[in-house]
Amino acid sequence: MMVYVNGEAHELADNSKVADLIAALNLTGKRIAVELNKEILPYGDYASQSLQADDRLEIVHAIGGGQNQSDAFVIAGVSYHSRLLVGTGKYKDLTETRLAIEASGAEIVTVAIRRTNIGQNPGEPNLLDVISPDKYTILPNTAGCYSAEEAVRTCRLGRELLGGHKLVKLEVLADQQTLFPNVAETYIAAELLVKEGFDVMVYTNDDPIAAKRLEEIGCIAVMPLAAPIGSGLGIRNPYNILTIVENAKVPILVDAGVGTASDAAIAMELGCDGVLMNTAIAAANNPILMASAMRKGIEAGREAFLAGRMPRKRFASASSPIDGLFF
Repeated sequence: MMVYVNGEAHELADNSKVADLIAALNLTGKRIAVELNKEILPYGDYASQSLQADDRLEIVHAIGGGQNQSDAFVIAGVSYHSRLLVGTGKYKDLTETRLAIEASGAEIVTVAIRRTNIGQNPGEPNLLDVISPDKYTILPNTAGCYSAEEAVRTCRLGRELLGGHKLVKLEVLADQQTLFPNVAETYIAAELLVKEGFDVMVYTNDDPIAAKRLEEIGCIAVMPLAAPIGSGLGIRNPYNILTIVENAKVPILVDAGVGTASDAAIAMELGCDGVLMNTAIAAANNPILMASAMRKGIEAGREAFLAGRMPRKRFASASSPIDGLFF
């Protein structure tokens, strides 16, 4: 059975007790507090309290005041450790897909919704067998849609495919050459999906006005492009991205155009909450190694943003003091 601890899924044997879970997490004997389904569970009940499928637990401990021990990334009320989101297209096979996603450390994986090939072999592997919804948050996307109607239908099918899953990535494209977003159709689709109760993460231009409008419509995350999809050009308009970040009250994630780890780091240094990418990893000579590099680039960029960079100066400033020189 599956239970959720601090927002993360954990698989346990049927009839497991809370004490069994604590032991599996190597927390036995540690000073912790446990909340089970929003009710505090006394320490003396850990050994007797049985767990049921889909139970939700919060396990906390004390830390020194003021320390940023957990820099959580929250989407639709769920906390994630990784700020790197990855796609599943363009890999040579499903094995490479799986290994690259594992190397990336991503917890949210986006998938395109396509018609089933009725004549396919019964034993042909399915993508969801490789990226299990028990391990990853699956993010259905509307890639390849060129109208609001197509995008909304695709989201509805994705919800059905994943058993009522409300989290979707909305993209409505303008043309096949640039793959730029059709912002007018995106507004229409976003409004319809939000009214239907979807949690919408939305792809858009690096336009602060469009980004704010989509936030006001009710999208839970706005995802401006860095450059055209699949181009690998990196962030072309960093000041636009910075303006979007500074004015946002929802997570901002760069989506599309990243080429290498330094591009991902720059996005994070600008204050973005995350980066979504596919081609930059899948089209690399060694996708698994690139996935690992992207993971580190995201982490380094986030730490640099939190640290706060030094001011830029026109002239040199000596690192060592001049007092006490012996000549």
